[in-house]
Amino acid sequence: MCYKGAMIIGLTGRNASGKGEVGKFLKSKGFYVSSLSDVIREEIKGRGLEVTRERLIELGKELRSREGTGVLAQRVLEKLEEDKNYVIDSFRHPQEVQVLRSRPNTHLLFVDADSEVRFARIQKRERECDPRTFEEFLALEEREAASEDWQGQQLLACEGLADFRVTNNGSLSELHQQLSELLRRLMRNMTRPGWDEYFMKLAKVASLRSNCVKRKVAAIIVRDKRVVSTGYNGTPRGTKNCYEGGCPRCNNLADSGTRLEECLCSHGEENAITQAAYHGVSVKEGTLYTTFAPCLMCTKMIINAGIREVVYNQDYPLNEMSLKLLQEAGVLLRQHQVE
Repeated sequence: MCYKGAMIIGLTGRNASGKGEVGKFLKSKGFYVSSLSDVIREEIKGRGLEVTRERLIELGKELRSREGTGVLAQRVLEKLEEDKNYVIDSFRHPQEVQVLRSRPNTHLLFVDADSEVRFARIQKRERECDPRTFEEFLALEEREAASEDWQGQQLLACEGLADFRVTNNGSLSELHQQLSELLRRLMRNMTRPGWDEYFMKLAKVASLRSNCVKRKVAAIIVRDKRVVSTGYNGTPRGTKNCYEGGCPRCNNLADSGTRLEECLCSHGEENAITQAAYHGVSVKEGTLYTTFAPCLMCTKMIINAGIREVVYNQDYPLNEMSLKLLQEAGVLLRQHQVE
């Protein structure tokens, strides 16, 4: 399974069911809090209008109609970092749930409470825009539960898609107990990136240091699940960087596979091996992770350095001979692709 980040819990539920309290509790446990409604609030404020519940509903409908029914979830998910746990409030449309589930390690939680309990909470908070009578409250509930317009809110559909449910008719401590039990269940199913994905992504990060103007490539060498050397392509130590004009082939925009005799850039695999030698580190019996399959020159260095396995992310168009030579030398070769 490809690892895409830490845990994300989406919240759905009726008005005053306690989603905000769920968010506060999860925040106290290290979760970062976000809300799909924040996207709409930003739009309302950008138009110089006051934020009201009716405007939130209407502008949410407008955004879904204009940019697709999953737009709110898409905008929020784009901002999330992979190394943080998040709780995201206000899932109100099944398409938003579908966008959420495009990411692994996600769960939709329905927060429930009886209508009488929720109305009492609304009366207690005394917001000007809230319904004044129980009948008005129920009428608003009906509109939000299943709008006749597909771009409107569809809370009933979201409820049916929920992975988990908590009932919040009682005290906060009772709600917190339910949430604690749920978190323990979810933590037992936590996923982490496998070693191949972990090391290949490290290689991809290393490639960002490349000073080559044509292609960014990097390799790392691993022994006993520990990185012992890294290398990325670029001009030799102490010389002008490729992007500063240091390599005539790259800066003259030579076609792929041509004028290789003019190229002054060392390859990522080459640099990973020579850096290990420079620092007196053995790479014998190591595994080399590279963002591109190695060329023939790097293949010969890999074999002679005693590296036992090569794992590559993307194929390289000029490496048919390299692959045959690695196989002949008994070096294990496999592809592991990451984004």
